[in-house]
Amino acid sequence: MTTRTSAQIIDGNALSAQLRDDVTRRTAALKARGLTPGLAVVLVGENPASQVYVRNKVKACTDAGLHSVLERFDASMTEIELLARVDALNNDPSIHGILVQLPLPAHIDAHKVIEAISPAKDVDGFHVSSAGALMVGQPGFWPCTPYGCMKMLESIGYDLRGKHAVVIGRSNIVGKPMALMLLQKNATVTVCHSATPDLKAMTLQADLIVAAVGKRNVLTADMVKPGAVVIDVGMNRIPDGVEGAGKLCGDVDFAGVSQVAGYITPVPGGVGPMTITMLLVNTLEAAEQEAARLETLAAVPK
Repeated sequence: MTTRTSAQIIDGNALSAQLRDDVTRRTAALKARGLTPGLAVVLVGENPASQVYVRNKVKACTDAGLHSVLERFDASMTEIELLARVDALNNDPSIHGILVQLPLPAHIDAHKVIEAISPAKDVDGFHVSSAGALMVGQPGFWPCTPYGCMKMLESIGYDLRGKHAVVIGRSNIVGKPMALMLLQKNATVTVCHSATPDLKAMTLQADLIVAAVGKRNVLTADMVKPGAVVIDVGMNRIPDGVEGAGKLCGDVDFAGVSQVAGYITPVPGGVGPMTITMLLVNTLEAAEQEAARLETLAAVPK
């Protein structure tokens, strides 16, 4: 009797480094044409996790040669003031991507703020225009986390045509756009969520499982078909009183599932670094589109 070897790891750090090298190269080429890609990151309030995310995003931009601006505001900032700041960034030619870090303070309507961002600068891919473009298969900015997941599947040469993909989670940020991206690649997609009566029955049918609910151990080894691909989008901390307390973990029981799955992403070092990388890619592409637009205008006879 042979013992099954553990799953192959899809290394998000390694893939991210490759993609960032490409971003650096393309950024240098764009600079040679006279345009430096620019990202504005807006942080309102003192959320500790948001401060870490923002710092990482700004550093990633700087490392790749992009121009980055971090705008910090007190939690007392009004919605009107924030909307005015977004409008100013929409009209700033040095800025090609605008990211308003979520969550926002409770008195600010996040949807209204996101909709105020110009679709041409919506590098987070959260604007209704971006969501609509994804829905109908038109060009647009894809939300960074599911976009990163797609790049990870591409990196292992995984052909989604005819595969059964199960997405656990239906958020606007990950679950819904993930399902649409998988559909575009001809997968058969099932979206599961808190009202799904028998999650295990669904996941055992899956060739690919994407777990994105923010709940530790939502997917265990007995829920996974041997050889399935498992993408873990979750980011949680192991609670006190449990072995490894305080450490980061995903939505997947990694130790168990890695003995059953064919491929798996770790946490940390899996989807996380890909999210920021795809933000850089989207910002660069926004700048490339603007450069092409300006060159076309310049070529028009006066």
